[in-house]
Parts: sequence; structure tokens; C-alpha cells
Amino acid sequence: MEKLSDTTIQEKLKSLDGWEYQDNCLVTTFEFQNFREAFTVMTRIAFECEDQQHHPDWTNVYNQLEIRLSTHDAGGVTSKDFKLAGIIEKLVSEQP
Repeated sequence: MEKLSDTTIQEKLKSLDGWEYQDNCLVTTFEFQNFREAFTVMTRIAFECEDQQHHPDWTNVYNQLEIRLSTHDAGGVTSKDFKLAGIIEKLVSEQP
């Protein structure tokens, strides 16, 4: 998997609402009604990550979830990160 250029990353970010490029990662934060909702979404994301064998760096504090995506083997952001970000967006939007 090849690391994407900064220009390509900035162009692809236009299709992801709320994501930014920081410190060589795609970064976003979601806020939920409570811890249960946050954890439910995290569990759904975890299953997708396992299927893809691509795992985020993330932190959860009560109802907030911060996600950082990069492909460690490539030393930065790749198309795998954008694919996973798109899946994460879909899972979060499906949350009741």
C-alpha cells in the first residue's frame, strides 16, 4: 500500500465531513448521547476493522470517540484509511 501525497489527501478529504489531516493521520471526533451509544458504535467499527485487518488508533471518554487513521506499514495515510473512514462515517450515520 502506497502512502498518498498531501495534495491527494486534501482532495479526498473533501468527501469526508468532519475529518482532518493532522500529524500524518486522518482524524475526527464523534460525540454521542452517552457512553452506551459510543461503545455500541465502537463495537460495530471494531468488527469492520477486523474484516479489513486495518485498525484505528482511538480513544473514548464517556460519550466522545476520537479516531486517528494511518497505515503504519506505509508511514502515513493510504487509500485503506479513506476506505475505513468512509465505513466509519456510514456506521455512525446509521446510529439511531
